[in-house]
Amino acid sequence: MSDKAPIVFHSYADSSVLITGGTSGVGLASAIQFAQAGVRRIGLVGRNAERGENARQAVLAACPDAQVFFFQGDANDLAQAQRVVSEAAAALGSIDVLLNSTMDMSRYTPEPLINLDAADIGPTMLSVVLAPMHMSRLVLPYMKERRGGVILNVASDAAKVPTPGETILGAAMAAICVFSRTLAMEAKRFGVRVNCLTPSLIGGTATAAHVQKGGFSAKLFAQVESMASLGVCTPDDLAAMIVYLGGPQAGKLTGQVISVNGGISAG
Repeated sequence: MSDKAPIVFHSYADSSVLITGGTSGVGLASAIQFAQAGVRRIGLVGRNAERGENARQAVLAACPDAQVFFFQGDANDLAQAQRVVSEAAAALGSIDVLLNSTMDMSRYTPEPLINLDAADIGPTMLSVVLAPMHMSRLVLPYMKERRGGVILNVASDAAKVPTPGETILGAAMAAICVFSRTLAMEAKRFGVRVNCLTPSLIGGTATAAHVQKGGFSAKLFAQVESMASLGVCTPDDLAAMIVYLGGPQAGKLTGQVISVNGGISAG
């Protein structure tokens, strides 16, 4: 389709949504809220088949008339990401909204750089940034063909606020933010909007439980939690913003990095 064709702002009912990291946390909460908003074609991407089926059933329980698919794969691996996107496009008929919510940091513990094993720096960076970059690149042609679409990446406030113990994680999250903003400028001529969300502590998640176990990390996040005067955010809080950004009412909003964090930080 010509780049001069009219840009299309797809309604929820006319959209399909693909969610990387859709089997738990923010991804699953977003799938449920997209279904409740009227989206009827939803794809969930994850590495574990059992968790994927449980998540699929959770979305169906919230909206029995939705079509919900699970695609098993690790989006950090390019070949698997290519297979997943191909399968999703065939099953969903289109990919109108891509949500990348893949940060499972339950195995990551904030520590000052001097305490980190230098051999872990590269793998940590790649495990955070590759999946959203792979998936964004692979869905872009489908959105270009439809003359409209939305890409939403979930990063972290560590990208904006220098936080002791998060030197490497902060650098990786900042990479996702700049990637998202730059892609927004490239893709707007196709009618594709790209925005990024940067939460801080998200209550009720495996990551939150992990970082609050003890030591340096627990002290750090106890201080962070005390700053959330409006309350620590939950996956549902993030999902509400994600559903708004994925809909036609946010049709003129692109290239933004938005913190939903209960007042922990501003900017």
